[in-house]
Amino acid sequence: MTNRMDVVDYWVRSWTNDDLTMARKLLAADVETEWNLDAPVDDEELLQVLHRIAAFADGVTVVARTDAVDGAALVYDLAAPFGTARMVEFLGVEDQKINEVRHVYDVTAIDRFFPGLYAN
Repeated sequence: MTNRMDVVDYWVRSWTNDDLTMARKLLAADVETEWNLDAPVDDEELLQVLHRIAAFADGVTVVARTDAVDGAALVYDLAAPFGTARMVEFLGVEDQKINEVRHVYDVTAIDRFFPGLYAN
């Protein structure tokens, strides 16, 4: 990978194709994770939820992306069998690794169209 945007591209491709091995390799050892779901989050829980989305969704589409010097902000449509939910992802990238992942979910749509997504 030659630049920060390559890291973002690989990240998106990895998790949306349910390749958690590659996604995990892109995360820094001390990655900071945060989301607005009613459950604790660390990098492993984050990857498990992304796996469930990739496995259950009819499709995951990046509908908007804004690149910054130190990462990117992405807006996803998560198409489920009975409707679509939206997620916004903020990524921080440093030294060719993702050091920050922040997710903001449309919780009402997630609970409706992806029931049990973040239940332990």
